[in-house]
Amino acid sequence: MSAAGSLLVAAPLAAVLSLTVALRPRGTDAVAPLRLAVIRATVVTGAFAVLTVELLGALRLLTLPAFAVAWLIFLAVAAGVAGWRRRRDGTRGAPAATARAGLARLAGRWRTTGRGERLLAGTLGGLVLVELLIALLAEPNNFDSQTYHLPKVEHWVAQRGLEFWPTAIHRQVTIPPGAEYLLLHLRLFTGGDALHNLVQWAAGVGCLLVAARVAAQLGGGRRAQLLTAFVLATTPMVALQATSTQTDLVCAAWVACVATLALDGLRRRAGAGTLLLLGAATGLTAVTKTSGLIGVGPLLLLWGIGQLRLACLGEPVRAPGGTPGRPVLVGVGAAGGAGAVGAAGGAGAVEGGDHPAATAGSAGPAVRGGVTGRPAGPSRAARVARTTAGSLLVLLVALAVVGPFLARVQAEFGHPLGPPRLRESIPMERHDPASVLVNALRIGHTALDTPLAPVRDGAAEAIMAGSRAIGVDPQDRAITFGREVFPVPAWYPDEDRVAFPLAGALALVGAVLALARPARVAPAAAGALRAYAVVVVAAVLLHTAMIKWQPWGNRLLLYALILAAPLAGLWLDALLRRRLAPGRRSVAAGLAATVLAASALAGVLALSYGFPRRLVGAGSVFTTSEWDTRFLRRPQWADEFRGAADAVRASGARRIGLVQQNDNWEYPWWLLLRDADGRPPELVALESVLPDLPPAAPASTDAIVCTGSRAACVKLVPPRWTLTWRGYVGYALPPT
Repeated sequence: MSAAGSLLVAAPLAAVLSLTVALRPRGTDAVAPLRLAVIRATVVTGAFAVLTVELLGALRLLTLPAFAVAWLIFLAVAAGVAGWRRRRDGTRGAPAATARAGLARLAGRWRTTGRGERLLAGTLGGLVLVELLIALLAEPNNFDSQTYHLPKVEHWVAQRGLEFWPTAIHRQVTIPPGAEYLLLHLRLFTGGDALHNLVQWAAGVGCLLVAARVAAQLGGGRRAQLLTAFVLATTPMVALQATSTQTDLVCAAWVACVATLALDGLRRRAGAGTLLLLGAATGLTAVTKTSGLIGVGPLLLLWGIGQLRLACLGEPVRAPGGTPGRPVLVGVGAAGGAGAVGAAGGAGAVEGGDHPAATAGSAGPAVRGGVTGRPAGPSRAARVARTTAGSLLVLLVALAVVGPFLARVQAEFGHPLGPPRLRESIPMERHDPASVLVNALRIGHTALDTPLAPVRDGAAEAIMAGSRAIGVDPQDRAITFGREVFPVPAWYPDEDRVAFPLAGALALVGAVLALARPARVAPAAAGALRAYAVVVVAAVLLHTAMIKWQPWGNRLLLYALILAAPLAGLWLDALLRRRLAPGRRSVAAGLAATVLAASALAGVLALSYGFPRRLVGAGSVFTTSEWDTRFLRRPQWADEFRGAADAVRASGARRIGLVQQNDNWEYPWWLLLRDADGRPPELVALESVLPDLPPAAPASTDAIVCTGSRAACVKLVPPRWTLTWRGYVGYALPPT
């Protein structure tokens, strides 16, 4: 990586830091204001990164100079806005002095933190740092990344545009590319994939920050927020994905941003900035992974209901001399805290504070000029119309982010969701109650799988017997992905399928308590807690009604786990907070400590022995070579790819044909066949599943490389060419 590339890699981080200063909340009543500023800055930076790719791709300018200019302009604007904000707020001190003051505040909070909270925070920090180490040391070796995530990026670099290309792997063009757009920036800056894992790592850190803020919005103090982040960080799926080039954590991070912004909408009317942020986060979710919209939909509905309620009741105002964090709703009396949305006030916990403030719904009447009453303002109809217009703006902004990709898919396949094989393979094809119930039970079984074989096997047998009893085949293709067969073991720490029994069980208990006894879990924000729990449960139910069971389904549920984590953290905190008899209190504390210790052990074991990136044992990132690390999923293919690529390079071939099937590895060819100066090879597909993009003629190539089926390769090799086959990989050369 060049010196210029190193500086450009720092540009996104510098932009986020500058925007954090520029976009911090103006009032004193914001919940966790620093985290809110980081969330705002991240959404703005993410939207810029995606729209930059779309714009430069349309101009066929996906090149390093173009991206460098774009980022330098963006960084200059962000720094200028941050400087203006500092001058406006009267904080003109040197950044170093500001940083020292911030560190001093953190040190003061640390001194006032209890032993248990320090242990939680220390474990969190250690896990995040170890994940960063693995992300930096390990080469990308995720199976799907070898097939379509990373080849997408290489095709864009090679053709300098986003137009579709002939390919036998439809997922290279039909699966939303939002996470790969972010990878493209790093690919152009560094010239390779050395930093690709950092995108998911940053998304994982973002999920922890946002989930902790959601816990604060729902009435949780510092301990509840730490518990929420701890439960998430120690979940093996989260720990393993944070070091990979998968896309699930990126999607979950955008969904979580929608969640925290939507909860703010229960406390105050949304301004133009919030509407733009909500729309951008929604669009980023849609352009990253369509399944994330299952979680975004109920969240936006909750936000819309909250906004309409505030519009009908009147604008929130603050009483003179009122307590920060306690906005007052005009004309609202003591609304009670148990209603689903009626008392949806948020907790006003200040960053790092222990006690949340009361909800908006519990405030008294407004004060105007020292007299209680309703201030003059827009009529109710006008306020409702403004809310409706704001909702449309959110959708329009989201469409602006995801629209260009959907337009390309629509133009190629005649449907914005892609070809029929994609629309029918993952979504449920039966929606009768019995089929949905069976699908939900199978998804739950895989998500909560444990190493206890008798428990796993017994539960699976009960599910299959019960499904047959209600007239549903448990292996029905209409509710089962591909040719997969239920059940499958999912407890082993593999990034693609590992279960989350501890975090899942904690979230389930938290959801039940939030629905049944919200005042016991979060007395100051009972209404908001119950409303949020309804949204999380609705998202999970929608997921099971819309997505077929598959062995890798736990990845697709990751966004729901992120959303549910605050419910787990809040009830654990309530368990530790309750005033019980001495004996019962010790039992409750002991149970909570045992669960947390088991979670910590699961997280540590996942990082130590997880697959396909681990710290110790066979395949360790410290002892395994770069090339072998890339092939840990299929070690027998490493020499086959290298041998075929050596022979093709030795022949002097420039235009190389690809013969492969839908799930074959393409990315190794981009690494092995690129020029010494890093210029990508000219790879053309000899088979294409895109109706309007025919494949290249075999005779127009200088060499052919094949993976998977030898029979498919033989059909496309021209006469008199020599075909050499090595098990999984083959290559063909013309006569000399």
